Amino acid sequence: MRTLIVVESYFGNTTEVARTLAEHLEPARVVPVAEAPTEIPIDVDLLLVGAPTHDFSLPSANTRKQALDKGGHGQGPGVREWIASLTPRDLPVHTFDTSHAKRLSGSAARAAAKALKRRGFRPTRGPSFHVHGRSGPLEEGQLRRVQEWAAALVDGHRP
Repeated sequence: MRTLIVVESYFGNTTEVARTLAEHLEPARVVPVAEAPTEIPIDVDLLLVGAPTHDFSLPSANTRKQALDKGGHGQGPGVREWIASLTPRDLPVHTFDTSHAKRLSGSAARAAAKALKRRGFRPTRGPSFHVHGRSGPLEEGQLRRVQEWAAALVDGHRP
């Protein structure tokens, strides 16, 4: 199973989740959203899309600027804009996000899944992985949850 993991990240937490997923989903490739193809290559069997939750949804131009003003790193369009330009293809797609554990509603993973569905994909909303504060790090036990989700993805996509 060849996996493409497209990720938007400002403080490194969502990228850390993506890299951990890639370690357990070999062969897998992590691609920052600014470098992600708008046509998913034919040799990709599984697409994962991850972003941080900003204001209960996917990052927007305004929330990206706020993250950068607070010391985050990143540039270019985000997952929201990438999905809008994406050519639909029939393959398994799962979304995930990083968020504050104390938030009660809203999820970048949910927003990405809805946007992908509108583009013609059949996505599944994956988990939220929790961070301390705005910039992280990931809370204790979250990387174990990432590994468990990766194992479930492998089991669910065996030929």
